[in-house]
Amino acid sequence: MSSVEEHRKEAPPSVSCYIITVSDTRTPETDKGGALVRSLLEDAGYKVAGHTIVKDDYEDIRELVYKCSADSGIEAVLLTGGTGISPRDTTYEAVASLLDKSLPGFGEIFRFLSFTEDIGSAAILSRAIAGTIGNTAVFSMPGSTGAVKLAMERLIVPELRHVMREIYKRS
Repeated sequence: MSSVEEHRKEAPPSVSCYIITVSDTRTPETDKGGALVRSLLEDAGYKVAGHTIVKDDYEDIRELVYKCSADSGIEAVLLTGGTGISPRDTTYEAVASLLDKSLPGFGEIFRFLSFTEDIGSAAILSRAIAGTIGNTAVFSMPGSTGAVKLAMERLIVPELRHVMREIYKRS
């Protein structure tokens, strides 16, 4: 058995997640990306501790992510939206400013998969980012449902328990 298989066997059976949709225009009724994150998490046996829509404002995003990371009932924060390069897109900067450890492979593999399976060279415009804040895993992905589906199904859902196993191992 490989060490990855062993680690997955030692991983927690579930993870308590908080979903943050970053948008100036989405409402609970129109937040398809956030709803998809919730659905995919629940289908995979993860717990959803809450879901909030926050305006694309650096300080607001940063404060909410920090507050979630300090909550012992939240083990992972999943953000969708605000990862582009428009002047209003500040999710990347807000999340990056808080990370203790970065997981550059998340953004790299996300962009590779986006390039090869979905949007081609436009993948360079994505600023997906992941890492840890203390004992909290943080994943930030674009807001389109295609991007959410790709990130969740190919990267986050399969590895989140493993990520948490590694975080708990070092704490």
